Amino acid sequence: MTNPVTVEAAATSPAPEAPPALEAARPIEGRSPGQIAWLRLRRDKAAMASAAVIGLLILVAIAAPLLTALNGHGPNEFHQEALNTELGGIPKGRFGGISSEFWLGVEPGTGRDVFSRIVYGARISLVVATLATLVAVGVGTVVGVTAGYFGGWVDQTSSRTMDVILAFQQLLFAIALVAVADQIPRTLLIVLVIGFLNWPYIGRIVRGQTLSLREREFVEAARSLGAGHAHIIFKQLLPNLAAPILVYSTMIIPANILFEAAMSFLGVGVKPPTPSWGQMLSNAVSWYSTDPVYVAVPGLALFVTVLAFNLLGDGLRDALDPRGGR
Repeated sequence: MTNPVTVEAAATSPAPEAPPALEAARPIEGRSPGQIAWLRLRRDKAAMASAAVIGLLILVAIAAPLLTALNGHGPNEFHQEALNTELGGIPKGRFGGISSEFWLGVEPGTGRDVFSRIVYGARISLVVATLATLVAVGVGTVVGVTAGYFGGWVDQTSSRTMDVILAFQQLLFAIALVAVADQIPRTLLIVLVIGFLNWPYIGRIVRGQTLSLREREFVEAARSLGAGHAHIIFKQLLPNLAAPILVYSTMIIPANILFEAAMSFLGVGVKPPTPSWGQMLSNAVSWYSTDPVYVAVPGLALFVTVLAFNLLGDGLRDALDPRGGR
């Protein structure tokens, strides 16, 4: 005879859990390489903080006219009242003349507002470095892929050309190029010079990666199916080269920022009175012993910008590395 208590308990008891075999049989949600890279990058606090700093710098450069309007001083305005003419053009007060009117002080001798020139100088540094990087990446990618894919005399000619350009001392070569092509607008000329001097670096990287990829099975399969050279290069090789190109581009931007600053420091960069961080450092050389603020402000702007790009580049490299942990 069936116990009624047992029947009632069986009716009200919860359904048994699925066995582990059924749990394992459930489909696993996949993630694309882009999603995996983004998850890795989000965990890198230094890279995310650097990205925020770079975003802020870009906003500052874009909003430069608005920021200087709040400050009330243009980047090239001369403020005689802010200088102590009895002491040879040194700004009144300590710390470079910093006050409620001049937020970061004024330049000695010129009497220009430092805050306005720092903000507009960010435009010059970011625009020149970004455009020069685009030139270097574009030329280097085309030459590197062509040399690595076709090989033979194409590879030999391209490789020897890169060796010749890399044999020059970059800064001296840049000064010589600027001196002989002074009829070209200076900013455009600097972009072309820096891009021309940097494309062999990325060209070598892309060439080496292409030499490795062209022997892979997916390229051989595309050839066996009758794919042409253009299809293999644009559909098979370039997508696999995107990650190293992106990482190296992020790394080369800070180098180009420093290169532009060095040229401006030596007097062959953008023409005065166009604001440039390197030019501000050059003007501060004669006054740093009077007040180190003259060197500290543009120097700190360069340091923070270059450090942010380098940390972001390191984070992208680790996030895009397929051998990294998931």
